[in-house]
Amino acid sequence: MTVKVTVIALYLLMIVGIGIVGMRKTRSFSDFFLGGGKVGPWMTSFTYATSYFSAVLFIGFAGKIGWGFGYSALWIAVGNALVGVMGVWWLMGFRIKEMSVEYGVSTMSEFFEKRYESRFLKLFAALSIFIFFIPYSSAVFMGLSYLFESNFNIPYTWALGLIGFFTAIYLVLGGYKSMTMLDMLFGQIMIAGVIILLWFTLGKGGGLANMTARLSAVDPRLTGVVGPPGIWPLFCIVFLTSVAPFGMPQLVQKFYAIRDRRAVRIGTVASTGFALLISGVAYFTGATTRLFLSPDTTPGAFRDGRPVFDALMPEMLANVIPDSLSVLMLLLVLSASMSTLAALVLISSSSVVKDLYAGFIRPDADDATLTCLMRWGNAFFVLLSVLLAYLKPATIVAILGTSWGAIGSVFLGPFIWGLFTRSANKFGAIASSVLGLSACVFLYVTGSPSPEAGTVGMLVSLGVNPVASYACTVFREGRYGMVAGGKGK
Repeated sequence: MTVKVTVIALYLLMIVGIGIVGMRKTRSFSDFFLGGGKVGPWMTSFTYATSYFSAVLFIGFAGKIGWGFGYSALWIAVGNALVGVMGVWWLMGFRIKEMSVEYGVSTMSEFFEKRYESRFLKLFAALSIFIFFIPYSSAVFMGLSYLFESNFNIPYTWALGLIGFFTAIYLVLGGYKSMTMLDMLFGQIMIAGVIILLWFTLGKGGGLANMTARLSAVDPRLTGVVGPPGIWPLFCIVFLTSVAPFGMPQLVQKFYAIRDRRAVRIGTVASTGFALLISGVAYFTGATTRLFLSPDTTPGAFRDGRPVFDALMPEMLANVIPDSLSVLMLLLVLSASMSTLAALVLISSSSVVKDLYAGFIRPDADDATLTCLMRWGNAFFVLLSVLLAYLKPATIVAILGTSWGAIGSVFLGPFIWGLFTRSANKFGAIASSVLGLSACVFLYVTGSPSPEAGTVGMLVSLGVNPVASYACTVFREGRYGMVAGGKGK
């Protein structure tokens, strides 16, 4: 225990130190929010991938999805790496950078205003970010607090407060510059951690062949191409977690800050390899939890004989990893989560400060004022997320699924079509954003699982924009044609 406390204390001191370094390099709002727009490929690839994967993956998703789907959960890892990372970088990376320069914008909400000439869409997007990123951040805080509780035997509330405090510290000090520097280190810790996790999982399970045979004996479908829940639930989870990044503000922002086209090419390869390793090991380990956990041997992972999904992976890590290396597992999840939290907090603060305050309340706000407000906004958003995490509103998977689905439903249609085609217009963008979110929320409140509600909302958003844009164009042309014809007569 002494070793764990010492390592974590040094880790937290390092975070404060890098926050101070970042603060000294921050001279403007652009520095604070985008690192000056000249971030290189390695920093960008690490900050993208570490923002993508957090405690939600290791604590929530890997446990619940792995337990239910078995080996077929690995399809999620493949989708995340090839679609959510490589697809986004390859198809959209430099186009996003070009767009940000062309329109002179630094947020997605500002892009919507300039691209579609719609202040309503800017307002709607900014409010959606603020509202739905709070539960997303709270899910990450919950996952980390559960892990600290099981490793240090400290109350959940104390763990939550400690993590929230240090997250706020380095973001308030250094912003995006601190985040990218830390994410490089976080990424290396995550790589080392998952390699060790895979090694000891295979070793304790008697090798891949033996583990596969034992899992098949529990239920043959757990080692099949599609796990027990079926093809539709699996598709929904793959789609939700792999396609949403095309419109997730905290990931898209990385390309506003990247240096040039060459940086995008290098970053594509680096971030894809990182994602495949991290998510692949996480879901594989989650799929094998049935081999190591049971109500008799690990009662902390079960209640009345049923698995407590948010507790599966903490118990799994404690069961598989030797005590001498358990602190590295703690750093693995902590690193993944701190980077995600930083990205969420930064984007949420910008939605209030840059999009709402500077966009609607005080358009003439100077650079120094915006930078100062961003610092305060970071602290405020961390506080709100911590308070929601304290209430433990639902399972981590349910919270994340709702947040990702809602944000994806708002942004996917307007952003993707607006980025690549001029035929998308204001009516189509507003319709796709509003109807996509409405479909997602309606399905969720009427009882649909969050991944399915989010998937349908995102599909609605993607499908409505071109249809509504075309209908609006036809209507206008027909109307103006009739007017012109009438005048001609």
